[in-house]
Amino acid sequence: MNQYPSLRFDYSGCLDANYGLTESQLTTARKELAGYRDEMLTTDLELFARGTDIPPEKIPLDAGFLELPDRLLDEYRTVRGLSELKSILATAKRLQESVDRVVVLGIGGSYMGARAILESCCDPFYNDLPRGERGGRPKIYFAGNNVDNDYTQGLLHLLRSTNATGDPQSKWGLVVISKSGGTLETAAALRQFIQEFVSSFGAETLPEFMIPVTGSSGKLSDLAAAIGCKVQFPVPDGVGGRFSIFSAVGLLPAAIMGADIIKLLEGASQMNDHFSRARPEENLVINFVAVNRLMELQRGCQTRVLSAWSSALEAAGLWYDQLLAESLGKHEQGALPLTVVNTRDLHSRAQQHQEGRRDKLMNNLVVDRYRHDSLAIGKIGWNQDGLDSYAELTLPQVMNAAIQGTNHSYAADQRPSTNLHLPTTDEASLGQFFQMMMLATVLEGRWMGVNPYGQPGVEGYKMHMKRFLESQ
Repeated sequence: MNQYPSLRFDYSGCLDANYGLTESQLTTARKELAGYRDEMLTTDLELFARGTDIPPEKIPLDAGFLELPDRLLDEYRTVRGLSELKSILATAKRLQESVDRVVVLGIGGSYMGARAILESCCDPFYNDLPRGERGGRPKIYFAGNNVDNDYTQGLLHLLRSTNATGDPQSKWGLVVISKSGGTLETAAALRQFIQEFVSSFGAETLPEFMIPVTGSSGKLSDLAAAIGCKVQFPVPDGVGGRFSIFSAVGLLPAAIMGADIIKLLEGASQMNDHFSRARPEENLVINFVAVNRLMELQRGCQTRVLSAWSSALEAAGLWYDQLLAESLGKHEQGALPLTVVNTRDLHSRAQQHQEGRRDKLMNNLVVDRYRHDSLAIGKIGWNQDGLDSYAELTLPQVMNAAIQGTNHSYAADQRPSTNLHLPTTDEASLGQFFQMMMLATVLEGRWMGVNPYGQPGVEGYKMHMKRFLESQ
């Protein structure tokens, strides 16, 4: 397997006895966390594989995400033609060659990972590029993640307008993602988009262009069988929605948009290897959990601000928000996640972060190397803005100065911060990031005594919403 540049975690901005942590505190925490790591990698996986005699406090035990990247890669290397990855790649290629737009229907973990990959690994204006500059790949749209009337009408209108041209490449496809098929937002959207598709292209072509990603049984699986969908991909048993990015849930949309899903999985596998082998004091996952949890317990930092210093990482931050909130927000515990994008949000939230309540830990998400050539500020023949002295400086240099200046301001006012460095915003780096955050979230849950799997609080709104719907 390829070895990619690794993520780095710098927590020196929290090492201060007056407002942060000491190495002694971290050493003690690492020893405890190493024990919970062993529990995740031995006890949890053994119980998961056996499927019986699972202690009540570990139910549900959706530990399938742990080995998923390695399992898919091993299968691809040994029986490539029969592997799930081969089927995903073949389906993606078929859609790329036959449609110019793909609508991905899903909510929560069923779409947030795919959106994060699109924004991180593709051109910032991917959908606005001509087809040739997209590598012949379809435009990607996301729906079924809300019941917003005007958004849905707008997307349907766009698809309808495109169909009216008569261009063969105006055809579009559907990828619908729901493990049970019972989530109202996605199920309602599916009906609406099926109606539009049938109206435009006829019912006989729907089985070819509707791709379900769902459980082996359930409402969506039954509907797919009734329609006669030619291809269906599984949401693996024991893999919860917010942990499903390395299943077809995330991989199929990623492959359609042209992301290298092998590199994505290899990055995740590399993080798995690091997590299982690295000594506690050098372990990114253990150190990330130790710093964040201890800052919450010792310093009252109950809000974790993920400061993404790249617009490409905003959706990745929102993916992490959901992961942390649904996993650890239980029994009146769990830190509040908040994603911001800098320098943009320095002009909206910096005042509060710099002089507001001292209840925040700033976790900077920093890109070390941008994918495009560095762009200089340049000269324009006028200097009323006084920027001629900076004309030779590039945007990455300005960004670096902003990161250093912001962290210096935090330190001067005794406000803690960390830096999580991504080598770049490519698939290998993102694969490491996604797996690291999933491992860290489960590890912290075990340390807290909270089951990180399941989301009982979410089920409450679904139940009451159904009751109010039936009363209308």
